[in-house]
Amino acid sequence: MNTLVLASAAGAVVGLALGGLGGGGSVLAVPALIYLLGFDPAAATTAALLIVIATSLTGLLAHARRGRVRWRTGGLFAAAGIVPAAIAGALSVRIPAGVLTAGFAVLAAVAAVRMLRPKREAAARAGASTAAPPAGRVARTGAGLGTVTGFLGVGGGFLVVPALVTVVAVPMAEAVGTSLLVITVNSTAALATRLTTPTVLDWAVIAPFTAAAVLGAWDGQRLAARVPVAALQRIFGAVLLAVAVFMLVDAMA
Repeated sequence: MNTLVLASAAGAVVGLALGGLGGGGSVLAVPALIYLLGFDPAAATTAALLIVIATSLTGLLAHARRGRVRWRTGGLFAAAGIVPAAIAGALSVRIPAGVLTAGFAVLAAVAAVRMLRPKREAAARAGASTAAPPAGRVARTGAGLGTVTGFLGVGGGFLVVPALVTVVAVPMAEAVGTSLLVITVNSTAALATRLTTPTVLDWAVIAPFTAAAVLGAWDGQRLAARVPVAALQRIFGAVLLAVAVFMLVDAMA
């Protein structure tokens, strides 16, 4: 199949997931770049950061216009992850491809389980505390998420949203928009250090992939208004779990 068609189709799926669910789509970007478009793991995770930044920034602006972004809270949360994301981004290019693939597969499996068990997630969100969380806990959570972003090239929205709800006590209606701020900042920090190391990027693939993801994100928001979120989660979760198993088997082969 034509590379342009593959890149556009994969980008559209990633954008639909990000727009419809507020996270999880970026976890599909890396395996799509590796197995469909021929990128090596290091180049795929770097390219995924570019795609995540563009798509998340588009979504962030849309949520900001609706007043659904807590800039101060998101800024503080993201600030804790900047240095870890930058350090992890610099180190990730030195990790063996098999180890990087295996680590990504495990993360993808975690994301899939979260999507396939929406009731458990809903319960966790409902139990979020309204008291101001300790600054140390916020810093540790933000640093951990920044590290994941740097190493594996994912925005981590499926982790950021629950963390904002349960750790920082952000209402669910604003958590998705605020998470996009965190994702954009952490991904930019990780990308900045990755670009200082020699990595060959195929812009003829990345450009249409990114454009399709951005457009798909808008369609995902409209899709979410018509289809129950739980149904969307199950569909993307099943696909992601299959991808995670395939990547793990490939890494161990």
